[in-house]
Amino acid sequence: MIYIPIIGAFLEGVGMTIEKKILRKRFMNYKNYVVYGFLALVLVMLPLTYFFWQIKPQAYELKNILIFLSVILFSILANLLIFYSLKREDLTEIEPIRLMQPLFTILLAFIFSFFFITYEGERRYSILILALIASISLIASHIKKYHLVYNKYIIAALLGSLFFAVELVISRAILPYYSSLTFYFLRCLSIFLIAAIIFHPKITSIETKTKFLIFITGAIWVAYRLILYYGYLAYGVIFTTILFILAPVFIFLFARIFLKEKMTWRHIIPSIIIVVCVVVALVIGV
Repeated sequence: MIYIPIIGAFLEGVGMTIEKKILRKRFMNYKNYVVYGFLALVLVMLPLTYFFWQIKPQAYELKNILIFLSVILFSILANLLIFYSLKREDLTEIEPIRLMQPLFTILLAFIFSFFFITYEGERRYSILILALIASISLIASHIKKYHLVYNKYIIAALLGSLFFAVELVISRAILPYYSSLTFYFLRCLSIFLIAAIIFHPKITSIETKTKFLIFITGAIWVAYRLILYYGYLAYGVIFTTILFILAPVFIFLFARIFLKEKMTWRHIIPSIIIVVCVVVALVIGV
């Protein structure tokens, strides 16, 4: 079961590749895509809630309600920023910056485990070091000619990654009070309703093929998040995150194969480092 998060990393690569393909379309506004994407997520999960609905009484405590509302806020900001960036930049350019999310997640989980919330298994220094090496290799891959190359889309991806990391770490605090599907369904339903009220796009203006792709992407992200939450609860945030760092390896390959984007040594070398770190983590973590 410890290898399930690797499947999640693969799904992340597939999901990001399809989303980039959708956002390439001229008529697809990144704000509207937040509405379309989260509607698809809600529709995918709606039938499953009948079988997996579970909320424990602790979820209704004021502290935990505030945490849940914070999750919604950071999720909305993160998705808007990532889709804004993904609309304009190549996947292979965004991914090294967006994948700073694991670094943010690892550091925040480590800090939280000491000062705020006790997360079991987050103080294993060997796993922490491997996770930091893998994450920093991604950052280094975006350095050109001794300086970081940033534009407004890269900065948006960076902020989106930070907000996703905050969302994931604080989500861990209340995950035990829900089934994973219930938590993700309520999160996505809340985001869909808020985004629909703010942006109110016309869903009928989307072609049938694109609607199908959005629905497929929704199914992929549902599977991805459920695996992610399973990993957080079973193995801890940091260990799960290092396995999910494999995602850029898949994303670079998919971007090269399906989107015909260029792949350079800046992408290949970090990918090799990541694979090595993941293999070592699996050996010492089992």
